[in-house]
Amino acid sequence: MAGSGAVDAAAAPLVERRGPDLVAIGFAAMASPCEVLLATSDLALAREIARIAAAEALRIERKFSRYRPDSVITRLNNSAGARVEVDEGKRDPLDFVLWKRAKPGEPAWDSPWGLGRPGWHIECSAMSVALLGDHFDIHGGGMDLKFPHHENEIAQTCAACGSKFVDTWMHNGFVNVNAEKMSKSLGNFFTVREVLPHLRPEVMRAFVLSSHYRGPINYSDDNLRQADASLERLYVALRDVVPTSPVVHGAATEKFKAAMDDDFNTPEALAALQALARDLNVAKGAGDGAKAAVLAAELVCLAGVVGLLGHEPEAWLRTRPAKVLGDGTTAAAEPDAAEIDALVEARMAARKARDFKESDRIRDALLARGVLLEDGPQGTSWRYR
Repeated sequence: MAGSGAVDAAAAPLVERRGPDLVAIGFAAMASPCEVLLATSDLALAREIARIAAAEALRIERKFSRYRPDSVITRLNNSAGARVEVDEGKRDPLDFVLWKRAKPGEPAWDSPWGLGRPGWHIECSAMSVALLGDHFDIHGGGMDLKFPHHENEIAQTCAACGSKFVDTWMHNGFVNVNAEKMSKSLGNFFTVREVLPHLRPEVMRAFVLSSHYRGPINYSDDNLRQADASLERLYVALRDVVPTSPVVHGAATEKFKAAMDDDFNTPEALAALQALARDLNVAKGAGDGAKAAVLAAELVCLAGVVGLLGHEPEAWLRTRPAKVLGDGTTAAAEPDAAEIDALVEARMAARKARDFKESDRIRDALLARGVLLEDGPQGTSWRYR
């Protein structure tokens, strides 16, 4: 990036490269915060930078014409000092820190403004520009970072680089657990890595997709079961159907694309998949194998866009989902495939002998253990519930 001054390489931490991943170490990656500050101060387009003698930091002031978070200016001006005492070093409530002067015991680096450390926003600009360039497609983050962090990041990066910086900002909502905010202090904080041993990973993906990324998502056993059931309906629809090739895209594709083009509206996209699965079931029920094959191909193709339906239907339906009880103990083991197949054979023999009482007993016993039997023209199939 363009800067008028060089910074001692020892003052800027490096980037550790681990295979395909990049891990930023410290407050910056390759480009130092000082370079960002120097570039910002060099451009006439930037907000005026003033070193205020009485203040503890170098600040950026609202002179940058492209920095206009209008949705919050009025609120901030009206509420300045309501929660935090107004900093007399600021000329405007929207002014923010670029470089904080060193305090005893804090990490510090040398700079044209003396020892100090970067402000929170400068760190992100330095890492973004170093690793992704001064203009890239998508920048994400939590909804709580929209203002002031990302607004300030836009201001200083655009001022420093003279570029658009980011094309699309995507801010995700918060995660709740049983309708309560997830937090370590409440003891309801856990990671995806901790959850995955207890359910099939594709169920977690379906669960996340069931809520719009900008809205809150409520993690609960009931919502996970609903996601599992919704995914199971798609796999059941694909059962005993060989998709055509190449894929023929119809009305369902248009609905799916419209939903995804509408700010990644994944709940609507999943609804389009469920509607397509219903049409597929109707075609199967009517014995229209050709139409069913066309619809199945379209369903698999569209679901693949969001990472779903990546397994063979029979394999998925016969994969026993792990279950964990509320007290953390594992639920009683369901019968394995060999035992189920043997019981299905015994039931078929009972039906052939017209011993329907025994046939019903075997069916009900399997159902009680989480196995559903489905009788059809091709014989009896089974799946875990």
